[in-house]
Amino acid sequence: MVLYTSPFPNSFLSVLHSFSWGLIFPCYWLADRLVASFVPTTYEKRQRADDPCYFHALCIIITTPIYLALLVASLPFALIGFLLWSPLQSARRPYIYSRLKDKNHANGATLLTEWKAAGNGKSFCFGSANVCLLPDSLARFNNVFNTQARAKEIGRRIRNGASRPQIKIYIDSPTNTSISAASFSSLVSPQGGDNANRTVNASIKRTTSMEYKGDNCGSNNSEDSREDKGGAGESNEGEENSCIVRINGEDNGHMSDTEPDTVNGQAHASGPAEPSPEGDVEISKTPNHKQKEGDSGSLDSYSASRESLVKVRVGDGTVDQSTVNNKLLYKASIMKKTSVRKKKHTDETFDHEISAFFPANLDFLCLQEVFDKRAAEKLKEQLHHYFEYIVYDVGVYSCHGCCSFKFVNSGLLFASRYPVMDAAYHCYPNGRGTDSLASKGALFLKVQVGSTPQDQRIVGYISCTHLQAIAGDTTVRCEQLDMLQDWLSEFRKSTSSSSTANPEELVAFDVICGDLNFDNCSSEDKLEQQHSLFTHYKDPCRIGPGEDKPWAIGTLLDPEGLYDEEVCTPDNLQKVLESEEGRKGYLVYPTSKNHGSSQKGRKASLKGNGRRIDYMLYTEEGLYLEWKVEVEEFSFITQLAGLTDHLPVAMRLMVSTGEDDP
Repeated sequence: MVLYTSPFPNSFLSVLHSFSWGLIFPCYWLADRLVASFVPTTYEKRQRADDPCYFHALCIIITTPIYLALLVASLPFALIGFLLWSPLQSARRPYIYSRLKDKNHANGATLLTEWKAAGNGKSFCFGSANVCLLPDSLARFNNVFNTQARAKEIGRRIRNGASRPQIKIYIDSPTNTSISAASFSSLVSPQGGDNANRTVNASIKRTTSMEYKGDNCGSNNSEDSREDKGGAGESNEGEENSCIVRINGEDNGHMSDTEPDTVNGQAHASGPAEPSPEGDVEISKTPNHKQKEGDSGSLDSYSASRESLVKVRVGDGTVDQSTVNNKLLYKASIMKKTSVRKKKHTDETFDHEISAFFPANLDFLCLQEVFDKRAAEKLKEQLHHYFEYIVYDVGVYSCHGCCSFKFVNSGLLFASRYPVMDAAYHCYPNGRGTDSLASKGALFLKVQVGSTPQDQRIVGYISCTHLQAIAGDTTVRCEQLDMLQDWLSEFRKSTSSSSTANPEELVAFDVICGDLNFDNCSSEDKLEQQHSLFTHYKDPCRIGPGEDKPWAIGTLLDPEGLYDEEVCTPDNLQKVLESEEGRKGYLVYPTSKNHGSSQKGRKASLKGNGRRIDYMLYTEEGLYLEWKVEVEEFSFITQLAGLTDHLPVAMRLMVSTGEDDP
C-alpha cells in the first residue's frame, strides 16, 4: 500500500487548494476571533479581576465593529475560495504521512536497533490523549484557549517526557525500602556522570524516572552503550534508554553514600556492609544525556518525576504493601520535593500509576481532536524531535466520502518511532448533531517493529479512533464500535502477506487507542459497556461491564477547575488525583438523577473514580501463536495539566517470545 506524503496527487491541485484556502482564511480567522472575544475562559476572568470593570467592555466595544467590518469585506473572497475549495476535496487524500528525513532533527530520540525476536522479548509503549486543539473560539467552550501556543507546548511536553532516561529500581528487602536522599541524588544527578553504571544494595521492584530535556543532544544509543549491553548478557530488548538498579537488604536498606569506584565506565557503590547474596547492583544507562536547568514543572527541568514505584515482588512472590514503608526522598539540588508513594491493590500483575510525565521510551502516540490545521503543523514539528514517523491531517472535507458536509477533519494524529507500512482511514457515516460536522472516524496502521533471523517481518497493528460525543447517543456509539471491528478486520486481511503455512510476517501486538466517549461505570452507558469489542480486546483498567479496577481513575477533567492553583501544574494535578477527595473536586463523574447538577456540591455522594472515557485496549487474538502479550505498565498522565481537559493514558506491553526463558 502506498503511503500518502502529500494531500493531493499533483502539485497543480496543491497550489489551487492553497490559493482557495488563502481566500477563505481571512474570513475564517476574523469569525474565530470575533466569537472568541465573547467567550472568556476562567483563567482570563481571573486575570481581569484586578482590572477596572469597564476595561474589557471597552476593548470589546472597540474591536467588535472592526472585526465585523473586516468580516463583511472578506465574505466575497471567502465565497469564491469556497467554490474552488469544496470540489477539490474529492481529490484529496485521507491523510498525510510525514517521515523525518534529517535524523539530526530528532535529537531527543533514541536510535532504535532492529528487534530480532531474540532474548526474552521486547516491550512497546503506547500513549493516547485528547488534546482539544480546536479553533480557538470553539476550544473556549471547553475552557481552554490560545490553540496555536498550546499545540506547540503540548508537543514539547510530550517529547520531553518521552525522551527522559528510564530508571528502574529493584529492592530485595521487604522490611526496609527507604533510600537515602544523598545516595539517590548521586544516582540521578547529571553531575554524577551520564555513563556511570552503579551497584547498590536491596529488592522491591519499582519504577521511577526523571524529566529529560532532549534538545541539543546527540544520539542516545552509542556504539559503546550497545557493547555494554551486549557484555551484560541477554536482557530485554525493550529496555532502551533505561537505568536499572538492583538493591539488596544490607545496611538497613540504605544506599551507601561512599564515593563510587569507577572501572571501565561502571561505578560500584560499596558500603560498610558486605553485599547480600539476595541482591546485587546493576545499572545500565544510555550515555549522552544532556540536562538543562528549569523548574520542576517546566519543560526544561531535569528533576525527578513523582512517578509511583509500584512493582512489589520478593523472589517470585508478591509483597503485601502494607508491610512496606514506601518512600523515596529527593533532596539534592536538582530535587526539591519529597515524594511518598504507596502501591495499593498488590494483587495486580502489572504496574499502575498516576505519573507527572509521559513514559520514557514512548513508542507510539495516538492523539484526538487535533482539528486545527495550523496547530497540527506546530504539533507535528515538535513531535518530530522524538518521533520519526507521523500521520496527520486525517479525514475528509466537504461532502466527499461521507453522508453530510464536513467542515473539519477527524482530529486524529499518529506518531511512531517505528516505520509505518500501511495506513487506512474510514469515516463514521452516522454522526449526529455537532459531531456530524467533523469527519470522525478510525485510523488503522500497520507498523514494522523488527524482523527474525529468517527475514520474517515482525509487525504490529494500531487503531486510533474518536467516537460520537453527544450524551445519550448510545446507539450511535455502538454502531461505530461495530464498524470499527469490521474495518479493522478488513484492514488486517488486506495488509497481511502471510499464510498459515508460510508466515512471512509475525504479528506482535494489536492495540486500539482513543476517546470512546463513554465510561465503564455510568448506567447510561450500559450498551457500550457490554459491546462485543470487549470480548475480543482487553481493557487493563476494567474488571467487567460496569466495574473498573479500584486503581483506575477518570480521564475527563472538570473544565471549570483547569486553572486552579491546586491542579495547574503536572505535579499539583498528580497530587490531587492521588486522593479521593481531590478526584471528586476536579474530575467529571457520572451524572446522577438523585442529585443536583453542581458537582462540587455533591462530593459526598460521588462514587467511583470519575468518568474514564479514554481507552487503551489490546488483544491476544490473531497474534503469533508462540508469543505471549501482557501488560507491563499502565499510567494516567498529568503532564498536560492546564493544556487540555483530558488526562492522557499510556500502556506498556511486553511481547514475550519464550526464547531463553529459564
